[in-house]
Amino acid sequence: METIRWTVNPRLWLREKKTEAQAAAAALLPQEAADQALTFHRQLPGYRPTPLVCLPRLASRIGIGGLWIKDESERLNLHSFKALGASYAVYRTILARLDADPAELPPSELFSMPISRRLPDLTLATATDGNHGHALAWMADLIGIPAVVYVPKLTVDARIAAMCQLGARVERIDGTYDETVDQLRADAQRHDWQVVSDTGWDGYETVPTWVIQGYSTLFSEAQQQLENLEGEKPTHIFIQAGVGSLAAAAVAFYIQRFGSHAPTSVVVEPTRAPALFGSIGQEDGLPRRCAGSLDTIMAGLSCGKPNPVAWPVLRDGVPFFLLCPDFVAALGMRVYATPLRGDPLVISGESGAVTLGALIVLAQQREATVLRNILGLKQDSQVLLINSEGNTDPEGYRDVVWQGAYAVPETHSIKEEAAGVGHGLVTPANAVY
Repeated sequence: METIRWTVNPRLWLREKKTEAQAAAAALLPQEAADQALTFHRQLPGYRPTPLVCLPRLASRIGIGGLWIKDESERLNLHSFKALGASYAVYRTILARLDADPAELPPSELFSMPISRRLPDLTLATATDGNHGHALAWMADLIGIPAVVYVPKLTVDARIAAMCQLGARVERIDGTYDETVDQLRADAQRHDWQVVSDTGWDGYETVPTWVIQGYSTLFSEAQQQLENLEGEKPTHIFIQAGVGSLAAAAVAFYIQRFGSHAPTSVVVEPTRAPALFGSIGQEDGLPRRCAGSLDTIMAGLSCGKPNPVAWPVLRDGVPFFLLCPDFVAALGMRVYATPLRGDPLVISGESGAVTLGALIVLAQQREATVLRNILGLKQDSQVLLINSEGNTDPEGYRDVVWQGAYAVPETHSIKEEAAGVGHGLVTPANAVY
């Protein structure tokens, strides 16, 4: 039976590594970059901040002070935070190609005149498990540029259809996400396509940096929304990771904003795609590609190698990493979809819900006591989660929420009368100190 596994980042107990984390955050996400991204997004057609919702009854049930959800399922009708990174990276790419600055080509001009007149040979391309490609296809359609999207073999038809409806050419590759990225790199070079990827490699770091900077908008919004509600900041943020770009944006944003008082960050990955978890313990500090099929319902997190652009911030700034079986994500989906009386309903896909499932398990299982104590999860904790996607796979969503697919095993079930009396879902013996 698969169980949640966890590890503590050994580098974070070293004082000098905290200084390195601050330097890495400043290099990846300087304050002016976050401000520029927010200014750009506010000029996107249809832009509005996504909701920051509170689940006070669920927070009380699991023994914390507050539970806040940044709900990206409502982002620009694309149902995913990916619109932020793809749109900003495309804008910065076009500025670079035209050797222009934002004053010379403001977003309003970008959207009012087809940019293909000035860049007639530009074709945008990416590899994706679905949401990033959908966002790139949307942006390409908005500005009148062709888009080519490569997807791995396990990508569901609904996500492919969404990209095709926006005019993108979609190619299914017989391989994993990482193999799809490799194929895209080769074909893009041959066809002279402009790659807009949310992961990087040697010699390709600038565009993925812009993607991460684009993601910072959701944290700028969330922090402002929390302050408007007379909050200060989260004490903890549980953040899902595939290649780690969203997680790096979160960690860098809060380190830049609060320094050594930044929220405690916990990175959550699928058990079958442990890219960051498998890399964090390496003595040389370099990321590794993990082995395996990457076969998980958390399609947006099904990645085998960390983004090297994101890696320094994660390596030096994240103290805790979790691996979660698929049933943990399914648990989160069902809890969001069936809220306690008085809490709002949240529509969340598999990759969006895994952090809630993980938090519930950690809060209620007796065997998680050690980790809860190290994390400092207690009655005054204010936890921020990102619902990174909505119902982008309707058939899969119904299978989980309606049909009960990926049910919590009976030996690990969470019952109200037995809260905190679990049977070993979390395995402290797997921890690395």
